[in-house]
Amino acid sequence: MVTKAAKLSKPGAQGHTAYAILFIIGLCHLLADSITAVIPAMFPILEESLGLTFTQLGFIAFTLNMISSVVQPVIGMYTDKRPSPYALPISLTICMIGLFGLAFAPGFWSILICVFFIGLGSAIFHPEGSRVAYLAAGPRRGLAQSIYQVGGNGGQALAPVITALILVPLGQFGSIWFTIIAAIAVIFLMYIARWYKDQVKRIIWDSSATKDKAPNPGVSTAVKWALAVLIFLVFARSWYVSAIGSFYSFYVIDTYNYSIAQAQIYIFTFLLSGAIGTFFGGPLADRFGRKNVIFFSLLAPAPLALALPHVGPVVALIMLACIGFMFLSSFSVTVVYAQELVPGKIGTMSGLIVGLAFGMGAIGAVALGTLIDLIGLKPTMLAIAFLPFFGLLTFLLPSDRKVREWYVD
Repeated sequence: MVTKAAKLSKPGAQGHTAYAILFIIGLCHLLADSITAVIPAMFPILEESLGLTFTQLGFIAFTLNMISSVVQPVIGMYTDKRPSPYALPISLTICMIGLFGLAFAPGFWSILICVFFIGLGSAIFHPEGSRVAYLAAGPRRGLAQSIYQVGGNGGQALAPVITALILVPLGQFGSIWFTIIAAIAVIFLMYIARWYKDQVKRIIWDSSATKDKAPNPGVSTAVKWALAVLIFLVFARSWYVSAIGSFYSFYVIDTYNYSIAQAQIYIFTFLLSGAIGTFFGGPLADRFGRKNVIFFSLLAPAPLALALPHVGPVVALIMLACIGFMFLSSFSVTVVYAQELVPGKIGTMSGLIVGLAFGMGAIGAVALGTLIDLIGLKPTMLAIAFLPFFGLLTFLLPSDRKVREWYVD
């Protein structure tokens, strides 16, 4: 017999998949993350116009990502008990305020304040956006989470395009145009919020349900260890993605003598391939298992990561496409895996895993920026090539079947 907690974690398992809602929330995720993508996209511009150091750029990324990391799980825990449909449009309104200030920010500290607002808006958006994907999933949880997450990764992939087409010709002030994107997202999210509110009326959100039949102490300990391993895997993935997304453009400029605009092609290729990988990762996990996809996504690109700093510009572009596709194919899968480890805590697990990805990326941006200032760009790129090998820790995760057995009498 399935526990009440497990039932609560699958409210739409017997229903249909609301594809229209999934595509709209995926589009909103794209718009939301294209806004946060403005920050790292501006790094070359800010480095030139304001003379910021790599360490300062790292702290800007740290502020953006750490605010999201710390606040996301808190928002998730709150909304697990009190779903808040209209938090979604409010979140993008907060981002819009930060963007407007960013266009006029005169220095490092004012930029940090604006980035704080953008990070806060992002933190509020993500747990509730993931819950909408969950409610609309029906029986296709992996696919639903992939549609939602691919929107976010697609938005991040727009960063190089933003730099090349808007920020290079317009400079820092060009970020003001993204207030329009935020306004469009708010309109879409008002529609989503009304649908979400209707769903809440049909579902009994009883947070005490998970207490009716808690797993035995042995299982509880196993769940904690599994979450710890999963968090460490997210750490390795986030640091590598942060290194490529924030600093690889500088490596391309220095190594291949490319311009800022030309270097963005490499970042765009990596992030776009990652977005495609994110989309396919969910359905593949539905077919072959969450743990298997997580294992493959981390270890398969490891040899390419080692070779990347030693190849020419054309081969590097091809390698980045392959690495991005494989490495980020587990992005949505880790979220669903965590949600199944702790059923009934959809917002909390989403906030923890996605927020952790932001937070680890934040810490990584500061650490890597400081490391580049200390030892140089190329040695740092050589060092981060070993991060994918942490995927070996996937062997310590319980199988999908074992996780399901924990919540069945």
